[in-house]
Parts: sequence; C-alpha cells; structure tokens
Amino acid sequence: MNIIISNSSDKPIYEQIVSQIKLAIERGDLSEGEALPSMRHLAADLRVSVITTKRAYEELEKEGLIRSVAGKGFYVCEYNTDYLREKQLMMLERRLGEIIGEAKQAGLKCGELVEMVEALYGE
Repeated sequence: MNIIISNSSDKPIYEQIVSQIKLAIERGDLSEGEALPSMRHLAADLRVSVITTKRAYEELEKEGLIRSVAGKGFYVCEYNTDYLREKQLMMLERRLGEIIGEAKQAGLKCGELVEMVEALYGE
C-alpha cells in the first residue's frame, strides 16, 4: 500500500490516510479480507504518530470499510459495490457541478461543454 502524506495539505494527516485507503478499497487495489499494515508499522512507514494511524483506522472501521480482529490486526471488509458506486457518483456530481460553474463563468453554452466532454471522453 502506497500512502503519500503532504505536510502542506489543509487536510489533517489522519484524513489523508483515510481518504487514500478508501480510494484504494473503492478502486479494488485493496480486496476483501486483505490485511492492512499494523498501526505501528504504518506509523513508522509514514513517519507519523501511532495515534494518527489509530484515528485513521478507527474512522475507516466506523464507516464499515475495515474491521479489527483481536490479536491479528485490521482487514478490509466485504463491501457493497452499489454503495461504493453511489459514493463515486456523488463525488463525480460534485466535481461536475464545479466544472459547470466554471464553464458558465467562461460563457460556454451547455452544448459546447457537452462537445468538449465527448471529445475528451473519446467516444
């Protein structure tokens, strides 16, 4: 697992860890039942406090993305693909809303934006 921490980010370190693990699960880079690094090991790799990795794992566990097995560590949970797809669609809608706002500010018509999207999409 490759997590990159940015000290210049506005997001707290634990949120950066959470979002990158979430993304890896959503993409399928981390599969159901796969073991995550121990909190201590991840903290050492990222050069952060164990408290930070503990908080990240707790957040992921609250969301039902990982589970703790006593004495063994943390594992990726079986996840609902419909739920993950819905989350991805919500993220895309938010980002598209921002892009549409910028397109309107630039004076683009809806048809022009659609043409641009179609050209970039490649179909």
